[in-house]
Amino acid sequence: MKLQEIKIASVMKYVVFAMVIVFVVVMLLYASGSSRPFEEVSQSVEASLDTENLVKQDDTAFKRNFGLNAADYDGVMYYSSEFSISAEEVLLVRVADSSQVQEVTAAIEKRISSRKNDFEGYAPEEVKLLDDAVQSVRGNYIFFTAAPKAGEYLSVFSDSL
Repeated sequence: MKLQEIKIASVMKYVVFAMVIVFVVVMLLYASGSSRPFEEVSQSVEASLDTENLVKQDDTAFKRNFGLNAADYDGVMYYSSEFSISAEEVLLVRVADSSQVQEVTAAIEKRISSRKNDFEGYAPEEVKLLDDAVQSVRGNYIFFTAAPKAGEYLSVFSDSL
């Protein structure tokens, strides 16, 4: 009986070790960034956007809506609805260094909260859009979207890296 318990414990040790290795590999793949230039990644994302509803915004709109200066980053692509009654928007930022990730993600969270307050009470479908918003950090890239096709846009972003 003791010998069988020792064999099971030995096998379990290898199983746990293999699971840890798989977990580390998956985390490294997920958290890894990309060496692809911002222009290539942004072009891929832009090509997938529903430009009937979304309009490319300039650095001033990015500053007004997120409180951040586009010049501080390696790249910023920002689209939002041309109609103020829509919460739809897509943001792609490539930070200059990893220390900027927190400030960008905090600005996104603040934007979501602010927009929810704007729509609460009269546009529940827009609040739902914001509740279902997608945000992803991959290396030096940060992607955010509040859109009906959020999953599709996220997939294009991930595939473009």
